[in-house]
Amino acid sequence: MDRRPVGRSIVRTGLFLGSLVAIATAGGSSPAASQPQAGASAPGAVTFAALARRSGEPHIPGLKIVYLHPLGNPADTWHWKYIIAHQTEGPPGSAFALAQQQFRNPTKRGVTIWVESDGTVYWSTAETAIPTHGDGANRNDNKYVDNSKTYRIVVRSNSLGVEFVGNHPDVRKPVTPEQMTAWLTLLPFLQERYGIPAENVYAHNWIDFKDHRYCEGCELGTAARKLGYVPGRTATAASDTP
Repeated sequence: MDRRPVGRSIVRTGLFLGSLVAIATAGGSSPAASQPQAGASAPGAVTFAALARRSGEPHIPGLKIVYLHPLGNPADTWHWKYIIAHQTEGPPGSAFALAQQQFRNPTKRGVTIWVESDGTVYWSTAETAIPTHGDGANRNDNKYVDNSKTYRIVVRSNSLGVEFVGNHPDVRKPVTPEQMTAWLTLLPFLQERYGIPAENVYAHNWIDFKDHRYCEGCELGTAARKLGYVPGRTATAASDTP
């Protein structure tokens, strides 16, 4: 029997997280300036912290997201301490099919979240599921980061994987602008929900020995560190009304 879920695209635009993306991509502001600032709450608005801790299918302003599996209670996700940015080396247009495969077999090789080349995000599994990703944090040469903090530490059981499709057939092809915008919009939500600081966001190539032809996830990891989002330093999000 085909148990394929019916994906529901949730599209909301808002200035709150959009401002984070603009700051990060412009590259002219300090990490502290990229944090949401306090202000008066408009009718129907919620704090970003409250939004990030919602169950079900929360609307993330400025992001097109399809939940194949709804979110649960973030208190049950204490195991997520790190975020790893991956690239599939697969063709554009494959994210939804790969997310469906993950939905049917949550612990298979793969990740929790898949990002299409057009910036659409697919949340494929329950937050409590642990997909098989990474290679055991086997990198110990300090080439990109201090691997004394990652070697045999940042592994699948404590790291949330986000996979970006589209760098096929040229693995050196960078992520699309739409994917980068989606990443910098989604990332603060993930960091806020799980209490993960920017220094715990890694490119896959930073923690594992990978394909020598390119640096997997490095552009994404660098952008995450540059954004410098600090969980807990939040104020008011854009309206969460439909």
